[in-house]
Formats: sequence, C-alpha cells, structure tokens
Amino acid sequence: MTPQSQFTVVAVVVAGRERALRELLATMTSHTGVANPQNSLVPFGDFPRLHFARLVLLDDPTLEDVTTYGLPVTRLPVYLAFLGDCDGRAHETLADLAQRAADGLRRIFAHCQNFDEPLLDWMVAHDRPPAASYVNWVGRTVVQITEESGLQQALSAKVNRAPVTSRLDAQQRWRDLVQYVRGEVAAGRLVLTPPPPTRLAWRLAKCANALGVLVGALLALPFFIALLPFLLLRLRRHEATDPEICPPPDAQALLELQQLEDHDITNQYTALGSVKPGPFRRWLLTAVLMAIQFACRHVFTRGHLARVQTIHFARWLVLDAGARVMFASNYDGGHQPYMDDFINKVAWGLNIVFSNGIGWPRTDWLLRRGARREHLFKYYQRRHQIPTEVWYQAYPGLTLIDLERNHRIRQGVEGTRMGERAIAAWLQLL
Repeated sequence: MTPQSQFTVVAVVVAGRERALRELLATMTSHTGVANPQNSLVPFGDFPRLHFARLVLLDDPTLEDVTTYGLPVTRLPVYLAFLGDCDGRAHETLADLAQRAADGLRRIFAHCQNFDEPLLDWMVAHDRPPAASYVNWVGRTVVQITEESGLQQALSAKVNRAPVTSRLDAQQRWRDLVQYVRGEVAAGRLVLTPPPPTRLAWRLAKCANALGVLVGALLALPFFIALLPFLLLRLRRHEATDPEICPPPDAQALLELQQLEDHDITNQYTALGSVKPGPFRRWLLTAVLMAIQFACRHVFTRGHLARVQTIHFARWLVLDAGARVMFASNYDGGHQPYMDDFINKVAWGLNIVFSNGIGWPRTDWLLRRGARREHLFKYYQRRHQIPTEVWYQAYPGLTLIDLERNHRIRQGVEGTRMGERAIAAWLQLL
C-alpha cells in the first residue's frame, strides 16, 4: 500500500504584485479556475502521483472582523498557497515538480518575497504541515484509480446484459470476463498493477503516533475532568457574548465563486478566517485540530469523514501564529449539497471546529445551534470562501462512488471464486 500525503507551500506575495500573479495563473487554466493539465507552466497531468493541486491567493476580505472585539485591524500579507495531495512522500512529489516544471514554478514564485534558489530547497522551506488532514481512502493511488477505471470501461463494453438464467450461466459469464481481462492484460491493452508493500517506517510511525497520543490523553484526563466545570463556564460566557457576523454574501463575490464551480462532478473549496481572540479559543482550537488529526489518521481512513462520504481530501492549516486558519477540500457534487451534507450529518462537528472562528453563528454548549442555523451558516461559509485561481484533478468525471465501484469490479476479476449471488451483484456493477 502507498499512503498519501500533502504539501502546502505558502509564501508572502510581494506587495503590488498580486494582479500580475493572478494574470499569470490565469494562463494555466482551460476554464475559469480549472487547470489545463498540460499548461505550459506546471503540466500537472505529467505527474502520476498527484491527485489534486491548487494555486490560490489567500487574500482575506474579513480581516476587519476583529474590530467587533475592540481590536485594531492588523494588515496581514497576501499569501500564495500551492497545495497538493499526492501518493507517497510529499517531498518526492515536490522534487519531481522542481525538476520537471522548474521554469514555470520559478515564474510563479518570483512574485513572492525572498524567492531564492535552489527551487526545491525554497519550496521545502515554505512547506507548512497542516494541523489536520483527511484522505478518503488511504492507499488508493492515482495509478490504481486510472487502471481500475480502464478495467470498468473495458468490461462495461464486453459484458452480456441479458438476464442471468441460472447459476451455471452466471458462473460462465464471470469466467468468460475473467479470461477476457487476463487476455487484455497479457496483450498490454489493460494494466492492473499490484499494490506495493507498505513501508515499515510508515507503519511504525503510525503505531507510535497512536500510542503516544492515547498515552498522553490518558495522562491528561484527570486534569481535564478537574478543569471541566471551569472550562464549561468559560465556554458559556464566550458563547453568550461572541458576535455573529453572517450577512448575506455580496452578489458579485458570490457570482465569482459560482463561476469556479460545477465544471465537473467534483469541486474545490478554500476558506480563510480569523480565530476568536484570547487563549481559551486558541487552546480549544488547538485541541480540536489535534483530535481531528488523530481521527483522520487512525479512524477515518476508509471512505468517510464521520458520516460524510463525498470528500476526497481536506486539510486545516494554521497561519499567522494561530491568528487565522485556512480550510481546503476536494468534494463530489455541487456546493449546496456539500454544505447540506455537513448540516444534516455533522453539524456538531462543524461547530466544534469552526465556532472558534470570528463571526460563527452562536452555539449552545459547543455542539448545538451554530451550523444548524442553516441560512446563517451558509452566509458565513460563503463570506469566508476564497476564489481558487488554479485547480487540478487527476481523474475528472469520477466520483468516490465510482472509485469504490471500480475497485469492487477489480476484486471480482482477481478473486478465485464467487457464488451465484455475488456474481449477480458483481455483474450489476458493470
């Protein structure tokens, strides 16, 4: 198994160069915001380990929200963020990018402060580890997805779609298709690469992380129980006084965001916002992100984040010494169904994380209300959404449902034996 990883190269854009950078990034797209896989700057399609990538200017329109707490506005810089979700070690993908797309990346990063050579060292130095990250199916590579999609297409064109008449008929159809696939593989017209063995170092690191976090949590549990009444009182005090900032989104800004969406069945989302001031919210957010990272690394690794099953990859990145947080995701379906999915299934989870952001709809005891107040939540998330200049996906037209179906088709081909019911269900996948 090849685990997935992320890189997040973040650099300050030179003041006054934002417009020129946006114009340069626009040359990389085939549609508004959608990358041309073979663009002349960074031909993403030439990198077979790259699932998703994006280039986005983190220009925060909500910085003045801190004034609702009586704080002065801090003019924070505009960042360029280069995000990627890839197979294997992120450093290896960055090295590949630095070698094969060096000229284009230099032209892009030349708009950033203190850009210097060598390119790879500079990108690694500006690569910020996310506070938490999610992978829908750990070990499912771009190569596997591509090969299994080809298998599905080949079998879909070959399968006999007449009703199955008997157990022997089902068995014969399955054997015929298996033989067909073996012949296509032998001829080189189909490729089904066996998964490589999982690195021992990755397994050991994962086990060590789980053990370390659990031991630390057990040691901290008595102190947490002792402090819980005080923490709950502080929480209720904050919830009663924190301001809500959820106006309807600006019509022009909303239109610009919508123009970036629905060019394919899969979409992207990037949001940025300020954390509520004070140590209580900072510590609470830190603890929550640590819990999310643990759950995403050890629990939610096979097709779902809590009850949400439409997210390919997601990450939370802390910026400006904890003052702001960026969230980025790649998801199936339209924007409204995506938000409705969260409201209906994990509104409490949204509250736990994002209620630490300035302006979030008020919660009760952290879990209640908040995102359940649908119109306020939807106003809030649109207000904090950042337009993505360039977004790349390696397998357009394929949803997570498709990926799972195609893998089950492959399992049926590579299996040694199936019963009548299993074969009938397998044939329906085609």
